Amino acid sequence: MRESWVRARPEEGKSEPKDEGSGPVIAAVFVALFIDLLGFTLILPLLPAIVQHYGESGDGLFQSLQHTVNWFAAAVGVPQERKYNSVLFGGLIGSIFSILQFFSSPLTGAVSDYFGRRRVMMMTVVGLITSYALWAISRSFGIFLLSRAIGGISKGNVSLSTAIIADLRTPEARGRGMAMIGVAFSLGFTLGPLMGAYFARDTASEEIFYVRPALLALLFAVLDLIFIFFLLPETLPKEKRLSSVLSGFQEAVDLLSPFRLFQFSAITRRKDFPSRESFQNLKVLGLVYFLYLFLFSGLEYTISFLTHQRFQFSSMQQGKMFFFIGITMAVIQGGYARRIKPGSEIKAVKMAIMLLIPAFILIGWAVNVTMLYIGLLIYSFAAAIVVPCLSAMVSAYGSASQKGTVMGILRSLGALARAVGPILAATVYWLAGAEVCFSTCAACLLLPLLLLSSMTSQAKEE
Repeated sequence: MRESWVRARPEEGKSEPKDEGSGPVIAAVFVALFIDLLGFTLILPLLPAIVQHYGESGDGLFQSLQHTVNWFAAAVGVPQERKYNSVLFGGLIGSIFSILQFFSSPLTGAVSDYFGRRRVMMMTVVGLITSYALWAISRSFGIFLLSRAIGGISKGNVSLSTAIIADLRTPEARGRGMAMIGVAFSLGFTLGPLMGAYFARDTASEEIFYVRPALLALLFAVLDLIFIFFLLPETLPKEKRLSSVLSGFQEAVDLLSPFRLFQFSAITRRKDFPSRESFQNLKVLGLVYFLYLFLFSGLEYTISFLTHQRFQFSSMQQGKMFFFIGITMAVIQGGYARRIKPGSEIKAVKMAIMLLIPAFILIGWAVNVTMLYIGLLIYSFAAAIVVPCLSAMVSAYGSASQKGTVMGILRSLGALARAVGPILAATVYWLAGAEVCFSTCAACLLLPLLLLSSMTSQAKEE
């Protein structure tokens, strides 16, 4: 099988670029992103308590949004229980955050194609510092939502981190880098929530419970800014950047339309984009990425309903479950995913998606905790492979001055999936039941499998 869909061929008479100097870059990206994600995830276990706190305070804005949540709950048949209400409200806040990332990610990536990765990443961290400072001093739901909105707009570190890895010269280095980004995610989403819950406990009577976690998040953001300033190298030299910030910005603005976003129009319409075959393959990869995260985020969201409803899991038991998922994914990403050879990514992703189908069914139809955890083990193994491999493949497209836009678009597709996936999954869950919801998700995974198969055959025919 020809691999022109994965990477550009070296020019005649030239050897493949050497994988030199990528190790320190990957390590720096890993540390910067890990610190960032520790601060970002501190709030996750606190959202139900924050919802309850503002509900009891009689905040006017909160009450208005609560009416919307109550309407949705009544429409789809969610039981009137505080646990479910908190999850639904947390999902609403998460969707707002994801929608803001959908708008900001391609713009952040495009701006970094002109100014460079390091400078723009420091700008986004300053935005996060502002967000966490507002959270720490927030005494009304409006200020809290403003802090989340600023955080959503400023959360460009992930797309910028993937753009830095995309700047690396060899497919092997890019593959390892994307896997280490996955490790940072898994560890951050495993350790951050535990730290958030720990620092929120045993607060003094006059102190609001979320102040300490908010100040810790602020400290992490400041440390991240210092680390980036002193230790993160610039990977996009001036001679390879866009000649005009307006060109990249205008192209990114065009992609705020979801249709144009899926077309990767800001990249594929340029004269230096390789070929029609590459254009088609990039669109397929973007659609597969969206579909996968759409289904993945739906399961991730509804599993809290399932474990509480079917097995009466407490918050601590759910925390242990997500800890198990996170540690499993980190081990797989650090040990197996980063060793997947360039050109083998499609095969690895197809294998992972085929494993996810029985995993979804086992989880949805679990009659005991053992069956649930077997499904979660398979699910964690497969989920650890898909995003790093898809990101590594997409990172090979576009010239050096386009990588930020490419990875920003991919991140934006993921944010859109995470904004709509949980809402639709929750609707199916409560209208038809857990078994139908998870079985439907499993069946829908056949679509990205078929798309990847058509892409493979396309490559073979070249």
